[in-house]
Amino acid sequence: MSAVVRIDELSAYRGERTLFDGLDLTVGPGDVVGLVGANGAGKSTLLAIVAGEGTAEHDGTVTLTPSDATVGYLAQEVSRIPGETVEQFLQRRTGVRAAEDAMNTAAESLGDADAEDLYTPALEKWLALGGADLPERAESVLAGLGLETALDTEMAALSGGQAARASLAGILLARYDVLLLDEPTNDLDLAGLEQLENFVSTTQCAVMIVSHDREFLARTVTGIVELDLAQQQIAVYDGGYEAYLVERDVARRHAREEFEQYADTKSGLEDRARMQRNWLEHGVRNARRKSKDNDKASRKVRAESTEKQAAKARQTQRRIERLDVVEEPRKEWELRMEIAAAPRSGSVVVSLNNAVVERESFRLGPVTAQIDAGDRIIVTGANGSGKTTLLHLLLGRITPTSGSVNLGSGVEIGEMDQARSAFDGTDSVADALAASVPDWPDAEVRTLLAKFGLRGQSALRPSASLSPGERTRAGLALLQARGVNLLVLDEPTNHLDVPAIEQLESALESYEGTLLLVTHDRRMLDSVRGTRQWTVESGLLHQD
Repeated sequence: MSAVVRIDELSAYRGERTLFDGLDLTVGPGDVVGLVGANGAGKSTLLAIVAGEGTAEHDGTVTLTPSDATVGYLAQEVSRIPGETVEQFLQRRTGVRAAEDAMNTAAESLGDADAEDLYTPALEKWLALGGADLPERAESVLAGLGLETALDTEMAALSGGQAARASLAGILLARYDVLLLDEPTNDLDLAGLEQLENFVSTTQCAVMIVSHDREFLARTVTGIVELDLAQQQIAVYDGGYEAYLVERDVARRHAREEFEQYADTKSGLEDRARMQRNWLEHGVRNARRKSKDNDKASRKVRAESTEKQAAKARQTQRRIERLDVVEEPRKEWELRMEIAAAPRSGSVVVSLNNAVVERESFRLGPVTAQIDAGDRIIVTGANGSGKTTLLHLLLGRITPTSGSVNLGSGVEIGEMDQARSAFDGTDSVADALAASVPDWPDAEVRTLLAKFGLRGQSALRPSASLSPGERTRAGLALLQARGVNLLVLDEPTNHLDVPAIEQLESALESYEGTLLLVTHDRRMLDSVRGTRQWTVESGLLHQD
């Protein structure tokens, strides 16, 4: 069915902190609204509130028309439940399982003559969500995504790339009236991105998307909601992403100019008021000194002059009070990062000679390749093709089944893996970082984390409790802390907001060591300077 989401005066809070305030928005069939803003601005919270799953305190209303419209909220981190099969996972993601449970419960009351008929609406909802033919459609969609696996395969048995395809299948199979997507592009390869873009661009349901993928936003959205963390403001823009960037920059420039004009006017009036007060005080002193003057005309002139100065001072003060106050636009917090370089390694960083890795049905290789000092290698390939396995082989994390891998002399490795595993334990963020830089005083560790947005108590939280974006920022802080001459980044833009992505791109441009970058971020592929291109396809490495 066609559904409309109406949001009126919506505000959300975390404790005493206001996330956003006073959002008014209507999203109808065919609308694709992108939610953008810095990590922590409240984008995921907004989606959860619209879905009716929010834990944050909030005011305002969210209204669905019709009221029984189905809402699908697909969170950014896909949970893998032990023992859950691919089919059960897809049933859960598409809402079919919950609808089927409700239908079965309603069926138990069919024999009760006094009971309300709950079965018919439950059946209609299950049918509307696509429950009747989900297995057949699932097999077709999974095959189209290149995921050749049986529906009864357990999700836990899938590789990261395969799980990403299964998650995408859950979106493509969904038949919700309102679709809420939180970072849906994370972990998708270029082919998956294209399919997701086609689905989002052609669906007739109302869609709200949190994404930091600039190219994806440029190709899909029809409107933007910006949650400005620095200003604690919300702005709604009609039109696509590129139009939003232009309008936002114009709005920010006008806001700055308006404040500067206000500040200049107020400053000028305050200077005039001070001068008038000085003149008034000077006139009063003169009048007192000459108070014995018996010339009545002179006394009258002095009194009139003093009164005029007092009137002018009062008039200037009233003008100051009547000014419409313009608050100064707060500068956005910016991540300023650089990647510390260690002394240069030997001329050969890593070499592989007919290296093969065999894992159950998957085979990587044979691979013969060499990475030289100063190489900047961009690695691409479909999910499941073997990119991450190749990285683990190069870094010595896994031993080849046959062939050899040799790490050069003086190589200092800095790595950010997809799981951000350096920050997933029970130690605090500060302790986890300090363990990698034992010579650093605690104050310097805390200062560095603060520069990456992990301030105060955030630095003392267990690493595993961090959000995906916070874990990524912590990983970037670690790269800045340690001197490295071989930098290995596996999908570093996942969960990062746009300003942080742009800072990372800038840091990579100035980094002088050896770089190995795996990414599907198309704008990063265009902006990061590379000297060589590697493509992994079905376990084979193709070098340019």
